[in-house]
Amino acid sequence: MANALFDKGRQNILEGSIAILTVNVKLVLVDHGVDAPVVATDDFLDDILAGARIATSGNFATKTTTDGVFDAADVTLTAVSGASVESIVIYNDTPATEAGKHLIAYIDVATGLPFTPSGGDVTIQWDAGVNRIFKL
Repeated sequence: MANALFDKGRQNILEGSIAILTVNVKLVLVDHGVDAPVVATDDFLDDILAGARIATSGNFATKTTTDGVFDAADVTLTAVSGASVESIVIYNDTPATEAGKHLIAYIDVATGLPFTPSGGDVTIQWDAGVNRIFKL
């Protein structure tokens, strides 16, 4: 697959259900050997099996939007271990239940992916180019 926005996530951003600058945004590292996200049909965090979730970040800091481009500070996850990580999924963590946490973006094409965590910290550095995290 290639990097993409989840269909329902994109719809919710456009309709205003996900106010990207005010909701809590996090990422989860995903093992496709257990579950591979599908951008056309997956819409909430509970669509990604818990066993496929290798590590989850804290809330994104310094979120910005400029000309339809979403960016934030780089993210560091501490002491990450587990199976191979094939993708990064970005989601809205504000709702109380996993059945309400909209999936936003899917990244599987990036420097360093896939990788197998070794117990150390993992830093996700967002693209410094024009698209940053993603562009609508």
